Amino acid sequence: MTAPISVQLYSVRNALAEDLPGTLDRIAALGFQNVELFGFVDKVDEYREALAASGLAALSAHAQMVETGEVERTLEAAAALGVQTLIDPAIRDWSTADAVTGAARRLGEIAASAQAHGLTIGYHNHWWEFETQLDGRPAFDLFVDELPPAVVLELDTYWAEVGGASATELLGRLGDRVRLIHVKDGPGNRDTAAQQPAGSGSVPVREILAAAPHAVRVIEFDDYSGDVFDGIAQSLEFVQGQGE
Repeated sequence: MTAPISVQLYSVRNALAEDLPGTLDRIAALGFQNVELFGFVDKVDEYREALAASGLAALSAHAQMVETGEVERTLEAAAALGVQTLIDPAIRDWSTADAVTGAARRLGEIAASAQAHGLTIGYHNHWWEFETQLDGRPAFDLFVDELPPAVVLELDTYWAEVGGASATELLGRLGDRVRLIHVKDGPGNRDTAAQQPAGSGSVPVREILAAAPHAVRVIEFDDYSGDVFDGIAQSLEFVQGQGE
């Protein structure tokens, strides 16, 4: 079975701000059936109508909950839009073991609350979880050890590599805990404007996809120097080619 392919709508945030329905139509016209939402909590009605009109499904969504404390309204909004996996996209404090274990515990509490809404809770990494070392190992490793099984992972493979980890090694080690992966490419540094379509940079995207055969492939650009819709289309073609 071919893993689903999606796109993080943050990639087209400027276009969304100008024309949300038209932007979703353009995403659908590229060949996508699924999207990953962001900034949706105050736009439930707008997204519900536009998703239905474009024929897209929101398999997953990003919304900060651990740091904002805004949980119930976020869960209700995600459920109303048919989201299956709701992902906290960033926790900033990884400086101590107590901070890391506290974040893992809080995500577990949110996951328990999410069950009533039919939602799975996940976490999405950046680079700092891997750069930060606690007791001689990446803070991310401690986080995973403390994370309740009900919380899944969305591995941003690009940021893991920037943080000094091997995304393929992580995927092999974490196995089915990783339900989604962010697929992006580029020079492997923090210069987001230098990101490139999948398969054209220094990140081993082919190997990453092979290491996570069942994970949802979420194409994303944090930034892009060219036409982002063209970049997304190139990434989609590459990812589809790896599944054949």
